[in-house]
Amino acid sequence: MRAVKKASFPTPEDAEAAFYEAIERGDIDALMEVWSDDDEILCVHPGGERLTGVEQVRESWAQILRSGRALKVHLADQVVVQGMMLSIHSLHENILVQGESRARAPVVVTNVYQRGTTGWRMVVHHASPAPQPAGAHVDPPAKTLH
Repeated sequence: MRAVKKASFPTPEDAEAAFYEAIERGDIDALMEVWSDDDEILCVHPGGERLTGVEQVRESWAQILRSGRALKVHLADQVVVQGMMLSIHSLHENILVQGESRARAPVVVTNVYQRGTTGWRMVVHHASPAPQPAGAHVDPPAKTLH
């Protein structure tokens, strides 16, 4: 039996803010509070395989957060397409990892939120490396954290 969600997110923007705040705090419980409890949830980290269901999604985020290195996420270039029951957010994540002197290459993200009886919940998080501008020199990433 799944635990009842305690948090309520009246808007998809509230859910998104809580998601990124939980990442920055390294709080897996708060992060999973944003996700829907449906087994159909999906998560793709940059260069990773598609993860489905609460258990796979939780374990992937727990592994990222277990590194113990604080993450600071700056969101940019957000585009939102919203209906009554679904909200799709396309944005760029610029991630700064504690101990690294500069931000990593941006990540293109699609977050999908669905409205239910307990407010808005994340059902999809798909992140991919952003393409580099023509002629730009980029050092290879150390390791993809997310």
